[in-house]
Amino acid sequence: MPDSQPQPQPSEGVPADTTALVLCGARLTDGRTVDVRLGAGRIEAVGTAGSLAAYGTRLDLAGYLLLPAPAEPHAHSDTALTALTPDGPGSYSPEDVQRRATEATLLQLGHGATALRSHVRIGDAQELGRMEAVLQARRSLRGLADLTAVAVPRLLTGLAGADGLAMLRDAVKMGAGVVGGCPDLDPDPAGYAEAVLGIAAEHGCPVDLHTDGDDPVRLARLAAMAGGLRPGVALGPCAGLARLPAETAARAADQLAAAGVTVVCLPQGGCGGVERADVERVGADRRGTEPPGAASWDAGPPGAERGVAPVQLLRAAGVRLAAGSGALRDVSNPVGRGDPLEAAYLLASQGGMRAADAYDAVSGAARAAMGLAEVRVEAGFPAELLAVRGERIEGVLSLAYSRIVIHRGRVVARTSAVREYCDSAAAVALELPRQGRSVLGNPGP
Repeated sequence: MPDSQPQPQPSEGVPADTTALVLCGARLTDGRTVDVRLGAGRIEAVGTAGSLAAYGTRLDLAGYLLLPAPAEPHAHSDTALTALTPDGPGSYSPEDVQRRATEATLLQLGHGATALRSHVRIGDAQELGRMEAVLQARRSLRGLADLTAVAVPRLLTGLAGADGLAMLRDAVKMGAGVVGGCPDLDPDPAGYAEAVLGIAAEHGCPVDLHTDGDDPVRLARLAAMAGGLRPGVALGPCAGLARLPAETAARAADQLAAAGVTVVCLPQGGCGGVERADVERVGADRRGTEPPGAASWDAGPPGAERGVAPVQLLRAAGVRLAAGSGALRDVSNPVGRGDPLEAAYLLASQGGMRAADAYDAVSGAARAAMGLAEVRVEAGFPAELLAVRGERIEGVLSLAYSRIVIHRGRVVARTSAVREYCDSAAAVALELPRQGRSVLGNPGP
């Protein structure tokens, strides 16, 4: 049976303001029930329930918790939806990458992420083909979601790195908004990081690097180089920090905090940052063959980029911590959901964080890591919002089924869910909540 999902309706007796949307009866995390008027992509006013209903198009949010929308700081849309099939890994033609990047972005938008940062590999046989495909997906999604591409070269040092440096510059000129990469995979990790930071400074771009973080000396050097760089440096997933001795990890966390580096952890596990050849190697193992050149593309020791960064230790040191989703149904995590609320749920249920702090890691902190404007449910802030059926943030992280996503002041995605039970005298006697009143198996209108 379809959910009785709220639908925008013109206010009775008042001409509809086509530029304004009023969210009526929404619950806020502080317990208030309010009306929120949106216009020109921003929150224009917040008032007591019923006070703004006469202005613009109405959307009834009774029973929904209204939150700042999540953002996705660590996606891999070029490898998304490529989980191995019996025939091997998926195609990386520009057409297929664009299709997958578009579908992956829409999936994550449906979960609530109105802004996404996608790490895209450049070089290899595809050269800049993947980047061009993701940038085309970004253009086609304008108005639905904001997609930013991170250029991720394979090598940047030595003779082999000359092409990577040239391609990285070309990627930025094409429209890559962030300079990234994987220093751990280069023979000279410090030289790689120095090259990335230099190009970022040259073009005024943020930096977002993959590192496992299991080498404290390398991490300290990276933090020292990154300190003070504007518009900012993010590292992730840093799961290796959790494998270091406690004192060593705490010292590394202090250095990251002092440098102003943001750590983007991946509570859902799996990172599409592994090299294509590793995907091919897994497929070859299943087929009993070895792909050409596979040995030269080793992404690191078994277990690298798995697990989760020590979030409590990092927060205690004052490190800015955000959370991303990582792999979305690729070889790194064939069942990855790309759901920010699941990442927050895992931070709360397994990482020991308060539910509100866990949600902030995928919303406010994630937006800050991506250089985006802060969002609050207050007048003057961007209208980037997520309404989830529920009353408290704990319940939302537990059962986030029905969602309404608002980007730039308009509804861009809805997810509806209804759970029904057969008639129960006990449920009626106890007046337990029911979403539907129909008999199971014989749904009403």
